[in-house]
Amino acid sequence: MNTEFSMAERQFTLIRYPEKHQHKSLQAWDSADELLIEHVEAHLEALVETQTETSSTLGPILIFNDDFSTLGCWFTQYNPIWISDSYISLRSLQENLRRNHLKPVIDEAGALTSPVTSLTSVESLTFMPENAPSVIMLKVPRTLALLEQQLIDIKRYAAPGTHIVAAGKIKAVTKSVSALFEKIIGPAKTSLAKKKSRLVFSTLDEKISPIPSPYPETWECKGATGQTFVLKNHANVFSRQSLDIGARLMLEHMTVSANETVVDLGCGNGILGVNALALAGDCKVIFIDESFMAVESARLNVLENFPDKIDQCEFIASNCLESLLEKQQSPWVTKILCNPPFHQQNAITDHIAWQMFNDSKHALVKGGQLVVVGNRHLEHHVKLKRMFGGSDVLASDKKFVILGTAKR
Repeated sequence: MNTEFSMAERQFTLIRYPEKHQHKSLQAWDSADELLIEHVEAHLEALVETQTETSSTLGPILIFNDDFSTLGCWFTQYNPIWISDSYISLRSLQENLRRNHLKPVIDEAGALTSPVTSLTSVESLTFMPENAPSVIMLKVPRTLALLEQQLIDIKRYAAPGTHIVAAGKIKAVTKSVSALFEKIIGPAKTSLAKKKSRLVFSTLDEKISPIPSPYPETWECKGATGQTFVLKNHANVFSRQSLDIGARLMLEHMTVSANETVVDLGCGNGILGVNALALAGDCKVIFIDESFMAVESARLNVLENFPDKIDQCEFIASNCLESLLEKQQSPWVTKILCNPPFHQQNAITDHIAWQMFNDSKHALVKGGQLVVVGNRHLEHHVKLKRMFGGSDVLASDKKFVILGTAKR
């Protein structure tokens, strides 16, 4: 695995967290990171020269959607504010700061502080810098809804002099992306493509009125018992406006017994865990996702549909079951429900499914059941055979299959 990132005579050792599960061909940065660094460094140098300022007197620097912390590590000298919806990205930041000896600094009050202020996407909704940022940089996210929410936030943070720049692969920087910048922030233009990536520059137009956030969105669906659930979805939650096909199939064939401890792994908006509460009102449900917005959406949906059962639930941002296994070493879970993703950021990968299944084996009690829904072509049955000795087809349609296996 290539871990040495070098530019302008500076070098960092960077990993994609969790390093042990990543394919050796994947690296922690891409050409969009390189374009952003090159452009923002030149802009900051010019700003300091023309305004006789130093890096310590510049306004805050905000970084959104830094996939594996390349930007956070590079710009530590400016003490940036780093905002992400990804637990994996946050752990990458923490690990890469440590590996590169980018240690905490002593602030004016004599306290140790990190060179990077990290915030989750949910925290950023209420965050407001005291001074207008000098620079706001973004990696263009996979979902336009998340970009929309972030631009709505940025509109509140920015001032006319704030330099706003985004970067992404050519296929990610679409006309829809530029249109969102122009609708919410102001005039936008794109750079020429370089190494299959490009930049988006936008200028704050104070004549454009701030728009209220449409998130979380609210919609309804039927559960297995016929009950109508009201679901709230934050911007970065998968299938945020309707029930996805895999989850619908799972709802139709779910079973939960009294007193079970159920994990909704990769919970999204938490629909499977909410349905578990409908099927067995005394069960305990643990909602886990690597998206902070997903975990918060699941919490809102328990409060919306079963407010009296909120104390039976836990809500955890984690890399698969990692955080849960660190808290409790011995197996104690009776059922795990999951729809494993097959990508991480923009990379197609099956390592997440492998880790989900492996973690599940460690968390389940003997006889405990793992129930998986996924596209047929992903061939999860092959992985389950290697990990658990086999699996049964519980239900299927033309596109999806539900597999069940038990810990022996």
